[in-house]
Parts: sequence; structure tokens; C-alpha cells
Amino acid sequence: MKAEDSVVIDLTDKSSIGDYMVVTTGRSQRHVSAVADHLVKDIEAAGNSRVRIEGMRQGDWVLIDAGDVIVHVFRSEVRAFYNLEKMWSATAKDARRPT
Repeated sequence: MKAEDSVVIDLTDKSSIGDYMVVTTGRSQRHVSAVADHLVKDIEAAGNSRVRIEGMRQGDWVLIDAGDVIVHVFRSEVRAFYNLEKMWSATAKDARRPT
């Protein structure tokens, strides 16, 4: 779906909310929603039927809680405003861009 600037933050032993956080960007509200929808379908196809989703209707920021992995899909302006990578990287040992 060509999400941009994806970052994986390792939360293992740092937080009880999950083991990993993925932060990525969509180019528009429609693109953010499409990326999130595609991700949810892939997660459910992999056997995780307890996915929780917030923000799909608005398309500025979609939160996908898949249990051990939490995904944030942002529009770039919203991502810059909240700057989750900086906040979580300060507490997490490892924040990296996937290869």
C-alpha cells in the first residue's frame, strides 16, 4: 500500500501495552484509511480475529491494536504533531526503520 517512513519501536520489557509499535504515514486521509484497512485484513487473514481499530472513519490517524503489535497510521501533519517516535524511543531501547 506504499505507506511511507515506517518505524518499528521495540517495547519489549518497556511497556505492558505491547511488544512492538509500528508508526507509518499515509499521503492523504483516503490513503491512511486504505493502508489501515489493508493491514487489518492481512492481520485477520493471519488468524488474529481480535483486532481493535480506532479512527478509521476520520482518516487522520488510525490506531490498530493487534495485541502484541500496535500500529499507528498517520497523515504526515498529524504524525509530526504527536511525534510518537520521539516519546516512545526515549523509553524504548530500540527504534528502527525496517529493512
